[in-house]
Amino acid sequence: MDKIRIRMQELIGILNEASRLYYAENREAISNFEYDKLYDELSSLEEKSGIVLSESPTIKVGYEAVDFLPKERHEKAMLSLGKTKVREELRDWIGTQSGLLSWKMDGLTIVLTYQNGKLSKAVTRGNGEIGEVVTNNAMKFKNLPFTIPFQGEVILRGEAVITYSDFEEINASLPETEEKYKNPRNLCSGSVRQLNNGITASRKVRFFAFSLVKAEQKEFNNSRQEEMHFLAEQGFEVVPYKVVSSFDILDVMDEYANAIKEFDVPTDGLVLCFDDIAYGQSLGSTSKFPRDSIAFKWADEIRETRLKHIEWSPSRTGLINPVAVFEPVELEGSTVSRASVHNVSVLKALQLGVGDMITVYKANMIIPQIAENLTRSNTIEIPETCPVCGGQTLISKESQAEVLLCPNPDCDVKKVKSFALFVSRDAMNVDGLSEATLEKMIGKGFVHEYADLYHLDRHRDALIEMEGFGEKSYTNLIASIEASRETTLPRVLYALGIANIGPANAKVLCRYFKYDLHAIRQADKETLSNVGGIGEVIAQALLDYFKEDEKQAKVDRLLEELEIEVQEPREIATLADMIFVITGSLETFENRKELQEVIENLGGKVTGSVTAKTTFLINNDTTSNSSKNKKAKELRVPIINEQEFRERFL
Repeated sequence: MDKIRIRMQELIGILNEASRLYYAENREAISNFEYDKLYDELSSLEEKSGIVLSESPTIKVGYEAVDFLPKERHEKAMLSLGKTKVREELRDWIGTQSGLLSWKMDGLTIVLTYQNGKLSKAVTRGNGEIGEVVTNNAMKFKNLPFTIPFQGEVILRGEAVITYSDFEEINASLPETEEKYKNPRNLCSGSVRQLNNGITASRKVRFFAFSLVKAEQKEFNNSRQEEMHFLAEQGFEVVPYKVVSSFDILDVMDEYANAIKEFDVPTDGLVLCFDDIAYGQSLGSTSKFPRDSIAFKWADEIRETRLKHIEWSPSRTGLINPVAVFEPVELEGSTVSRASVHNVSVLKALQLGVGDMITVYKANMIIPQIAENLTRSNTIEIPETCPVCGGQTLISKESQAEVLLCPNPDCDVKKVKSFALFVSRDAMNVDGLSEATLEKMIGKGFVHEYADLYHLDRHRDALIEMEGFGEKSYTNLIASIEASRETTLPRVLYALGIANIGPANAKVLCRYFKYDLHAIRQADKETLSNVGGIGEVIAQALLDYFKEDEKQAKVDRLLEELEIEVQEPREIATLADMIFVITGSLETFENRKELQEVIENLGGKVTGSVTAKTTFLINNDTTSNSSKNKKAKELRVPIINEQEFRERFL
C-alpha cells in the first residue's frame, strides 16, 4: 500500500503542476496524451486502493484564478465533465433517453448574468467555485448581445473562442519580426483575461452559449432543447447540437467527425447531455462530475516517423528545453517535423535515441506531441554545456520534473528580458523586436549590450536570412531603431532596467535633478532618498547600478548613440493635504504599494475607504459599478485613472 500511496502522490504532483501551468499560465509541461495516461493511472490506483488524497485532480476542479482580475464566487459550482474516448459508451450512457449532442468547444468557459435585459456580469470558470470578473471584456465579444428581450434574471454558460480563420488572420497581421501566437485556445484565454478590453475587441473573441443555469420564472417543459431555443431567441449564438437517441447516436457522431474538417471553431470533442432536465438532475453528481452530461474526446490521429535528433533550445529563464526533430509527417492536414519534449523527465521516460521510430500526434489537433517511442534506444545524451555561453549545465528538479538549466547569470540569452524592457513602448519604443527575435539575435552574438542595437546594420545579411525575418522586416526594424535615437532622459533612465525604477520614478528623478543624468549618477544615498517617490530602497538600487565601472562604460557608449531632448525643468508637484484611495487592477505601476509609496513620498496620504475628505479615487475602470466608484460619485469625489494621475502629478 505504501508503494501505491507514494506513486499516487507523485502522479498528483505532476498532474496538478501541469494543470496550473496550462490553465493559469497558458503553458504545457506535458502533452495531453501523457496527461490522460497519468490521470487514468491515478484513477485506477484510487479505485484499487480505495484512497483518494485531498489534492487529487480527480476531486479538484479546474484551476485557481490569477491575481490580476477581481474574483467572484459562482452561484452554482461548475463541475468538470466525465469523459470517454469510446463511441459505444455514449450509446450505452444515453440508454432509453433522448439527448443533445453538441461540439465541445476549446476556449474559455464564461458565466454570464443578465438583469433587466442587460448584461450585468461575466465571470470565467476559474476553479469551478471562484472565477475572474471579465464583464468589460465580455462586452467586446463579437457576437454577444448586450441587451436581450427577456427582462427577468438570466444566467447562462458558454464558451469564449477565437475561430481558426480569425486566428490565422491575427497571426498574419503581426510583423514578421513578432513571435506568432501558438494556438487559438491560448490566445482566447489571454484575450479574455485582459485589463484592457481594447485588446479583447481586437482579438475577435466570440461566445457560444451551451447551457442555461437560470431564467427567472420561465418554464421550459422539462426540456434542455427548449432552453436552447430560448437562448437562441434572446440573440445568443448557441453551440450547434443535434437531438439523438441510442438508435442514431453513432451515425450522428460520424457526421460530426466528418464536419470537424470544415468547422471553423476549435473543438476537442463532443458533449452529450439528457434532454429530460428532471431525469438528469435526479442522477445527482459525484464530487467532480455531474451525471447528466458526459464528454467524448476524439481519438488522436497518430503517425509513425523517425527521430532525426534532439535540439536543445536555451531560454531566458535559464531552462534548456529539448525539442524533437523528426522526419516530416502529415497530421490533421498539415506537415509537422518538430515537437517539444518539455523537459528531461519526459525525455528519459520516452527513452529517445537518434533513429528511433516514434509516434506523433497533434494535441487538440493543433500542438505536435510525441505519443510513444517504439524503439526506446535511450541513446540521447544530455548536454553538459550550454549551447549559447558554453558554461556548465546542471539538472534540477522543479515541480516533480527534472529540467536542464544553464546557471550562468551572464549567459547572453538571459539578457532577453532586459533588452525587451529597453525597446518597450515606455522606454526606447523600438518596434519589431519581440522577445523571440531578441533571443535569436543574442544567441547568434549580434547583441551584447544596448549600444549594439544601433549597429545591427553590420549583420544585415544574417538578419535577413534569420527565421521569421526578411528584407522588409529588416528595413522596418532599422528605421524604428534610427527613430529611437531621438528620445528623452526619463525614457533612457527607465530603459536601463535599474531595479524599481519605473516610468513614473524615472520622471520624478529627472525633474528633481533638472534633467541632468550626470547629477543622478553622482548623487549620494541621502540626496537620492530625499527625492519624493524614491526612498532608501530605490536610492540603493541606483547607487548599486552606477557604482559598477562596466555599467558606467556601457551607459556612456549608449549615450553616444542617442540625441536626448533638452527639457526645461519645472516645479515638482506636491500632494500635501491630498487624500487618495486606490482600487482595481493597476497597469503601469507594479502594484498598489508602489503607487502608494509614490503618493506618500510626494506628501499625500492613501486610505482604504472613500469619504467626503477623499481628494481622488484612482481606478482604471472609471465607469465600473464597484462600491467605491458608487460612493465616489455620491460624494462627488473625482475618479481618475493611472494615466491621469501621472499627467497631473508626475
